[in-house]
Amino acid sequence: MMNNLFSIFDPSTNIFNLSINWISTIIGLMFIPYSFWFIPNRQFMLWNFISNKLHNEFKNLLGPNSSNGSTFIFISLFFFIFFNNFLGLFPYIFTSTSHLNISLSLSLTLWLSFMMYGWINNTQHMFIHLIPQGTPMILMPFMVLIETISNVIRPGTLAVRLTANMIAGHLLITLLSSTGINMPNYLVIFLIFIQILLLILESAVSIIQAYVITILSTLYSSETN
Repeated sequence: MMNNLFSIFDPSTNIFNLSINWISTIIGLMFIPYSFWFIPNRQFMLWNFISNKLHNEFKNLLGPNSSNGSTFIFISLFFFIFFNNFLGLFPYIFTSTSHLNISLSLSLTLWLSFMMYGWINNTQHMFIHLIPQGTPMILMPFMVLIETISNVIRPGTLAVRLTANMIAGHLLITLLSSTGINMPNYLVIFLIFIQILLLILESAVSIIQAYVITILSTLYSSETN
């Protein structure tokens, strides 16, 4: 039962023995509006509006010492995670963000980049973060150990948070849909209504999780400056 239940997350679809599941990670490129029109359409205006809002928010979080153009990295990360989360709600589209292959690769790459940049360019600043201000002398070794552990597990928490939220919603929808076979007709109508509410909730979760992952990555980056 559990193998059949979790098989919805297995990348098993193939054509000519070529796995096509992971191609879903680049389907989001089709939704990026083209900019070669003389008169921008509503999609292009909405894209620019969201990008500008995210740029202003990330700029405030990164602080005045951030490098120029660094916000575009996090804007791209937000749209990449959002498209993969949202498109996974459609039938027969593989949810790549429900696997640690994608989420851990993103979070670990960003975290390693931040750490290498911080320890190479701002070594003293990074040492200061290991000991909070006002810590007694006797507790300093323990605080360094605790802060080091909390820093090391950051990429894992980012990846697991995204993966667990995607898996939980999809499993709940799958479990409820599998019970509709043995239900009477009047309960099936109620089940469809519940499924619609769950889809709306999962759509909100896909946006919220993309935003949370991006904001946390931005905060981790701001600590290295």
